[in-house]
Amino acid sequence: MPRFKPYDYKQLLMVPVSLEAQLAPGTLEYAIHHLIEERVDTSGFEAQYHNEATGRTAYDPKVLLKVVLLGYSRGLMSSRKLEAACAENIIFMALACGQKPDHSTLAAFVSEMGEERIASLFTQVLLVCEEEGLLGGTHFSLDGTKVSSNASKEWSGTQAELRKKQENLERKVKAAVREHRESDRRGGDRDQERQQRRIERLKRNAERIETFLKENGPKAGRCGQELRNNVTDPDSAKMATAHGVIQGYNANALVDAQRQVIVHAEVFGAGEDGRNAGPMLAGAERNLQAAGCGPTPLKDKVVSADTGYFSVENLEACRDAQVDAYIPDPQFRKRDPRFANARRYRRPTDKHKERYQSRKRWFDVHDFHFDDRTKRLTCPAGHALYVSTRNFEVHGYQAIAYRAPKTACRHCALRLKCLRNPKSEFRQVHIFYGKRPGSITDAMRAKIDTPLGRKLYGQRLANVEPVFANLRAQKRLDRFTLRGRIKVGIQWMLYCLVHNIEKVLNFGRSYAMATA
Repeated sequence: MPRFKPYDYKQLLMVPVSLEAQLAPGTLEYAIHHLIEERVDTSGFEAQYHNEATGRTAYDPKVLLKVVLLGYSRGLMSSRKLEAACAENIIFMALACGQKPDHSTLAAFVSEMGEERIASLFTQVLLVCEEEGLLGGTHFSLDGTKVSSNASKEWSGTQAELRKKQENLERKVKAAVREHRESDRRGGDRDQERQQRRIERLKRNAERIETFLKENGPKAGRCGQELRNNVTDPDSAKMATAHGVIQGYNANALVDAQRQVIVHAEVFGAGEDGRNAGPMLAGAERNLQAAGCGPTPLKDKVVSADTGYFSVENLEACRDAQVDAYIPDPQFRKRDPRFANARRYRRPTDKHKERYQSRKRWFDVHDFHFDDRTKRLTCPAGHALYVSTRNFEVHGYQAIAYRAPKTACRHCALRLKCLRNPKSEFRQVHIFYGKRPGSITDAMRAKIDTPLGRKLYGQRLANVEPVFANLRAQKRLDRFTLRGRIKVGIQWMLYCLVHNIEKVLNFGRSYAMATA
């Protein structure tokens, strides 16, 4: 018979391990360890400790910060998974220097970090990026991604909707109590405990909504309308994404184009980006000033953003910040000559195989003829329209309102193709001011339609989208685990901090020489 080497899994081995040797140059754990130990000042964390004379010793904030950053880089957001990694993974053990912080310590460290401390860490790493020559400082791109929050959208609603939900829960409680009494009367003991747990759960949910309604008033939107508020996380909001509606936050980032370094990161509790440019530019200017990029680091610099940021408020914020902004309007691609003959994308669910053709049911503004010399507007039937008001506003944009005479529309042969509502007596058309003196929106439209404007805006996709791909796909940022805008903002900045440290590792001059 063949002979084999004997083995016994019960035997013990004494394996010498050098923790420092596990942090090999050229790895992300080495960059995190070196930056936190040598380049980043964490003395701001010491104010929250009061164990100088009494109490047990605490974990060093540097150790906890290293563990959290490495965990986020590997998609480990749960504090329990970080605790397990410090006991099982040799890299985490090396960063923690053999210490094993529990999940409650790690969770409290992140949630109690505070805006000032995370902002200080972010600017210090940004200073390292500037010293390593990673900031170009000429072109910045702004964009956002919608990330789910640690709250269910089923707990969202207006004051009336939440009150109705509470009443439904109270009715279910009464019905469950009647069923419980009836079961008790019949002597059935099998489902007594289960029914009792269900009753207690329904009562807690009803009391939870009642407490929330007493402590919180209606949530107002931009136009004064009431928005749906969330009982679990009031700072979050329902947002429409490509994968459906989520309850989450709009995480924004301003990225330097040279090495895709994030210069500012912030979360907003609204899905639209119509008000985000001002806070993002102001935060980026503070960070770049702290990084030694001069007193006016954004002045006359190119800033590009997608059509979601096209609003009067954002354009005014860019003007006040004195940046060279390129933000296209929603109709930008329709005016682009490169897409003039492009066909519409066919969805996979389309059953018909014929070539896509636009089928207009009614006449639109393009079917009307406008004479620049006489300022007259003529309908497809040849009738002249008169000006009803010259200072008409549609969704914040100024326009001239033209109206057709009732006698012209009453017996018109094209009435069914012109009036969407058959009961309407006349057709009204709004002609937007194309080149109004001093109009900031018209000036941006003219600016973005130039060859230089299209070229600079075309660079936005390559500047900022890979950053979100790295954070969402590589770092597996699919949802935030904390609640509240401040705490969620801390998690978002920590992820952006990991991204910037990777840039220092891969493109930093001193790190390239150290790893050569």
